[in-house]
Amino acid sequence: MQNQQEINRLENIVQNLLDEAKEQGASAAEAGLSQENGLSVSARLGDVETIEHHCDQGLGVTVYFGLRKGSASTTDLSPDSIKETVSAACSIARYTSEDEYAGLPEKELLATEFPDLDLNHPWNISADEAIALAIECEDAARTYHAEISNSEGASVNTHQGIHVMGNSLGFLHGYASTRHSLSCSVLAQRGDSMQRDYWYSASRNALNLEPAIEIGKKAAERALRRLEGRSLSTRQCPVLYSAEVASGLLSSFIGAISGGNLYRKSSFLLDALDSRIFPEFIHIYEQPHLKGALGSAAYDGEGVATQTRDIVSDGILRSYVLSTYSARKLGLQSTGNAGGVRNLTMTPGELDYQGLLKQLDTGLLVTELMGQGVNMVTGDYSRGAAGFWVEDGEIQYPVEEITIAGNLKDMFKNIITVGNDVDFRGNVRTGSILIERMSIAGE
Repeated sequence: MQNQQEINRLENIVQNLLDEAKEQGASAAEAGLSQENGLSVSARLGDVETIEHHCDQGLGVTVYFGLRKGSASTTDLSPDSIKETVSAACSIARYTSEDEYAGLPEKELLATEFPDLDLNHPWNISADEAIALAIECEDAARTYHAEISNSEGASVNTHQGIHVMGNSLGFLHGYASTRHSLSCSVLAQRGDSMQRDYWYSASRNALNLEPAIEIGKKAAERALRRLEGRSLSTRQCPVLYSAEVASGLLSSFIGAISGGNLYRKSSFLLDALDSRIFPEFIHIYEQPHLKGALGSAAYDGEGVATQTRDIVSDGILRSYVLSTYSARKLGLQSTGNAGGVRNLTMTPGELDYQGLLKQLDTGLLVTELMGQGVNMVTGDYSRGAAGFWVEDGEIQYPVEEITIAGNLKDMFKNIITVGNDVDFRGNVRTGSILIERMSIAGE
């Protein structure tokens, strides 16, 4: 009830702002308001390292004078501040050039239904309790094995926020949401070999977090198995992206089909709509209305209704990822993706992690990527990597100080299978991805 009262209060502030924009002569306006609070604690070597209480709020407004646009923001929600913020936005709009593609979304695309997506689960944890949980997590890692030599600490984070959006077309809605996480990072040492690794869990609901002890143990296991890593000679071989790094491949794909890159003609998938990008068995789609998921929302950053939709089916690109502005630039309609995709999902296959290693047979398992070596214009891909060399379906030894390279067009077409070991901790949901062949640069 308290949440709803606060949402109503903030909605009134946004509505007053929109009214003020109209009074100051704007032909259209939109505004977004966020209010967040939370707790972050970290512990290292059994002692408290940081305790932070967060309390933030912000209000942004965009006004239109015909095809002229101006924006301003403030953290002060008083009536005088709101009037000054609107005035600043209006002043900017009067001096900007006209843009024929500027403006609010089409009214018929705005969300009118707001299902309960189960996004709000406050975690009533005190600072002392959070510290105890972080120490428990780190202790589980530090005591796991004698070769765990040091720690970068464990942290507990809990955030609750209210987000309100409105525009002069009559759209006005607010909702509350939460996000919680627990993480741990430790170092292992054997002789002259030293490695670090980590593990974490994140959820809207703290009850769905992995147990602190299990997170600590996984962090320790991951650090230990990387000890005494070797490089590889330069070669070509199959590459298996583990689930936690495979999401990066999908993020690169989404970047290539996003409106901004398309209308700027800076994408290697320009004019690729309705063409085959992946093998026939690949299905990639959005699920923005999944209950309790980290990427769920009834509408995008402009108030346009979100919907479950195919982006790729039968390996064919069925839709781009567009905001209102980029859609107009391309002569298309918004896909409800202002602010990005939501719960992007690649349909998993039948093989589990061990089954994927058997299918890989001999090749590279990638568990960590470094650098930003993706050329969105050409699709050329080159990144530092670490992982494990696999022979006869069994991990042989850890690998480090190598670079993997290819072209994303070829990599997408040469996907052999997708695992069922889906990582649910983020906005992109995929299992491990096996690619037929990539180049490896090593010794």
